[in-house]
Amino acid sequence: MRRRTVALGTLLVLAVAGCSSTKDGAAPSGTPTSGTPTSVAPTSGMPTVAPSTPRPPTDTALPAWAKVLRQPMDGQHLVTQQRRYVVTRGSDEAGTTTIVDRTSKKVVVRHVPAAGFVAQSPVVIDDHWALIQDIRSDGSDPQIKVFRYDLATGRVASLGALPPVSEPEIGAYDGTFAYSSTDAKNRSCLIVADLATLKARPLTCVAAPGYIADPVVSADTVTFSEIIAPETARRCKRVMTAALAGGAVRPVPAATNCIQWSGASLGGATVWSEVSASDPDQYQSKAYVRESGDSPARPLGPIVTDTILACNNWILWETRTVGPTGDETYSIQRWRPGLPKPQQLYGGKPGVALTPMTCQDNTIYVEAAYLSSSPQYTETISAPV
Repeated sequence: MRRRTVALGTLLVLAVAGCSSTKDGAAPSGTPTSGTPTSVAPTSGMPTVAPSTPRPPTDTALPAWAKVLRQPMDGQHLVTQQRRYVVTRGSDEAGTTTIVDRTSKKVVVRHVPAAGFVAQSPVVIDDHWALIQDIRSDGSDPQIKVFRYDLATGRVASLGALPPVSEPEIGAYDGTFAYSSTDAKNRSCLIVADLATLKARPLTCVAAPGYIADPVVSADTVTFSEIIAPETARRCKRVMTAALAGGAVRPVPAATNCIQWSGASLGGATVWSEVSASDPDQYQSKAYVRESGDSPARPLGPIVTDTILACNNWILWETRTVGPTGDETYSIQRWRPGLPKPQQLYGGKPGVALTPMTCQDNTIYVEAAYLSSSPQYTETISAPV
């Protein structure tokens, strides 16, 4: 398991995610990047056929936000909420994961990582199964452990012939998940699997020392990054997409070659971010969108790195601005093909930080940390999209 810098900006985010992995490159400083992206022409060599123009979407009314869980800063944090179950994670060092039946309020699973391991988000869950991942990234023997729980019994179930997880990031959309696995030829391969059946298939592989990371799953596509020649001057990180129904893996043409970070694709469109591994502030990226593979890239402005995801018919991400007094203000933006510009789904107040969003059953969940309050507390909110 490689050590990599996860671009998360606050200790709260790290605590909620239970993540201690690092990416190659500089550690985030938390200082926003200045400047505004400029328009980017289509990548040379792309088809010159004019892209089709999607119809403007009609279901663009902003949803109402609901309050889900309010806790002390050192209390339980919501990981996700499913139709039948709610998943929370404790603030203890290991990140104990608890799954509760929403009707009976009965604790179905209480997962405590082994000594030296910490829980890693997300928890992949459906009506019957839950997948929980623990990692140990420190020391001479880094490991990843994956557990599949039968929610009818609360017991650990077999993983069958599921290829082992070799990178700590798992992308999930309801019961479908994607991750990296190392095959018999020591290649890093992208695996797409179904939680209920454990049917899995490799989509593409990269020869060592290259590897695949940052998978994001939508209703129809998996988007991921491919890193070549890591920790060398020739390092190149590109965003790729592949349809879940099958077909070839396609690169997303970059605004600047080899510094793409992550993205999400839906209906043929992709939103992605770019930041160099040598940038002292990897917490802030520049975002772009292509409505299709042969359309020009449009800049979307600065975003918080590693916050792009797809939910229902939308691609969403978080932004962060810093005021003259140093107060941070977060917002959530959303976009879908045919929309001329992003919508602001959530506008935060100064001093309220956001964790990365999760999507479950076409609903967005995000935790807001009220860092300027006394005492400090967190509140998970949700909105259907």
